[in-house]
Amino acid sequence: MATSPAYLQTHLRDDIVIIRAADDLRRGLPVVIATHDGPGGHSLMVLPAELADAWRLERLSMLGKPQVLISRERAAVLKIHHKGRDAVRLSCPKDSFGIRALADPTADLSAPMKGPFQVQEATTEQAALDEAALALLKIAHLLPAAVSVDLCADVPQDMARHHGLLLVSVPQIKAHIQAQTGGLMVVADAKLPMKGAPNSRIVAFRPESGGTEHFAILVGSPAPSDAVLVRLHSECFTGDALGSLKCDCGNQFTGALETIEQAGGGIVLYLAQEGRGIGLVAKLKAYALQDQGHDTVDANLRLGFAIDEREFGPAAAMLKALGFLRIRLLTNNPEKVAGLEREGIKVVERVEHRFPSNEHNAHYLATKRDKTGHFL
Repeated sequence: MATSPAYLQTHLRDDIVIIRAADDLRRGLPVVIATHDGPGGHSLMVLPAELADAWRLERLSMLGKPQVLISRERAAVLKIHHKGRDAVRLSCPKDSFGIRALADPTADLSAPMKGPFQVQEATTEQAALDEAALALLKIAHLLPAAVSVDLCADVPQDMARHHGLLLVSVPQIKAHIQAQTGGLMVVADAKLPMKGAPNSRIVAFRPESGGTEHFAILVGSPAPSDAVLVRLHSECFTGDALGSLKCDCGNQFTGALETIEQAGGGIVLYLAQEGRGIGLVAKLKAYALQDQGHDTVDANLRLGFAIDEREFGPAAAMLKALGFLRIRLLTNNPEKVAGLEREGIKVVERVEHRFPSNEHNAHYLATKRDKTGHFL
C-alpha cells in the first residue's frame, strides 16, 4: 500500500503526537486538548482520574476549578443521567481517593457511599473536548475517566510550551482512531511451523501511524479465489499464553488452527484487541469485578467501557490486503459476521466454533449466550 508524501508530512506527524500524548497520560502527566489546531477555540487540560493523587490534583487546581469526566456507561452504573452524551461532567470530589473511586469500580466495595453527584452542563465545544479526552484515555489503555480543567482561549499553546506539556486537538485524536482501523501495511512475512499446523506462515501488519501490530496466520496455501475458512481471534494473554480457565480463548485459538488445518487451509487473524478492546490491565480489573459477582458484560460497563470496544476495520483491511474478499467465518459471534460485512467482506457461511465449558468459565459462556447473542 503506497504512502503519499502528504500523509507523511501531516497525518503521520499528528499520529506521533497522539501516541506521545497517550504515553504521557500513562505516566500521570496532564495533556492539553484543543478543539482545533491553531489559536482560538476552547481547550481542556486532562489528567487520568485513576492517577490523580493529592500532588497532581493540587497542581491542576492552580489552573482552574477541576471537574471529573466519566463515560455514559459509568454514569449509568452510578445512576447518573447522561442525557445521551458519551461523556458526563461531574463536580470534582475534594480528595484524590474520591476521584479514583469514581473512576475505578474495583473500589466500589471499599467506597460504597458516593455522591450526591452534581452534573455540570457542557457546551457543544466542551462536550466535543470531553469525548475526545475519554477517547484519548482509551488509546492509552487507561480507564475512561479524567480530572479536567477548562482553559481560556489562546492560553493552551503558551501554557503547554511553558510547562512542557503536549498539546493535541480533537481532529488529531479522531484522525488517529481512523488510522488504526485502516491504512495497514505489511512489515514482516515469514514461515511459522506451528503445532497442529506445520505448513503455516505469519504476516505482520502495522498501521501507518506506527500503532500496535496485528498478525495474519496463513495455514496451508489458501487461494483468494475460494471462500476460505477464517477465524478472527482477539489476543488474550491470560488465555492464550497462561492457559486461563476463566475464558475459552486458548481453546478457541488452538482449536481454530486444528480446524483450519483439517479443512485444507485458511487464515487466523490475531488481532491486538485484548479484553474486547479495553486492554490487558482493564481486563484484569474486569476479572476482579467478576470475583465480586459481576458477569463479564456488567464488568465492562462498570469500568466505563462499552460491552465490546473492538473494531472490525483492521481485520477487513488485512483480508483485503491478502486478497480475500469472500470467506467462511469460524465464529459463534453474530456481530463478527455483521462487522466484517459492514467493512466490505462477504461472509458466505458462519461455521460453528464451540468447546466444552468448565467450572470456571461456564457462567462466562452463559453470559455471552444470554447477553451478547453468541450461538452457544
